[in-house]
Amino acid sequence: MTEALSGKTILLTGASKGIGAATARILLDAGAHLIAHYGSDEAGARRAVDGYPEDRVTLLSANLGDRASTLALWDAALAWRGRIDVLVNNAAVMPFNGAFDGPDEDFEAAWDQSLEVNVRGPARLMRAAVNHFKEAGGGAIVSISSWAAQRGVTNPATIAYGASKAAVRSATQSIARAYARDNIQAYIIAPGVVRTRLSEEFAASQGGEEAVNATLASGEWVTPEEVGNIVAFVASGAARQLSGATLDVNGATYIR
Repeated sequence: MTEALSGKTILLTGASKGIGAATARILLDAGAHLIAHYGSDEAGARRAVDGYPEDRVTLLSANLGDRASTLALWDAALAWRGRIDVLVNNAAVMPFNGAFDGPDEDFEAAWDQSLEVNVRGPARLMRAAVNHFKEAGGGAIVSISSWAAQRGVTNPATIAYGASKAAVRSATQSIARAYARDNIQAYIIAPGVVRTRLSEEFAASQGGEEAVNATLASGEWVTPEEVGNIVAFVASGAARQLSGATLDVNGATYIR
């Protein structure tokens, strides 16, 4: 993947930790110019890109649950180099307080947060990206979804999260179909259990890591780096006809 992304400018959301931090380093190693978005964890974002040339990376903060902040993120990202070639929708939240039998206010808050940050924020960025790509002659969108979008969630308290990942998957697929002739590609990556803070919190709610591992065909969690490598591959343009596909990354636990 060395220099496979040379000359490309990529906007990556949620670059401060987990999949985002690993992906940021992989994209930079592949030669990309990177706009690394973060919500509130500036220190994490800086750690993720530490050691890379300052002229190839810039950090931008935005609240993806807020329309004005999200649109300002796009404008600032576009202004950095005058062009964006790839948008990677990675940032997401997973509220654990949305159970059907919980308090009404917790249920509503979980859905509001999931829909704003995981769906409307990415949708606003995808809209801006598509309009920019049409003028620029093409581009690509990569959305990090989840196997929960296809199979549902294990913990019913996170139903809003699973539903939000299904929504962003559908939106990305629709872009792939509608704009293929405009040289716009769109890909969905659907990981299973990835070694991230969110998954560790999920495991704790399911009886611990050993209990989760017992349900996995490989007995292993997906590494953030493996997801990042797939992002870099589709972002490179090496598989344009893969546009619209959902790439399952779960160690053969869930096969469709």
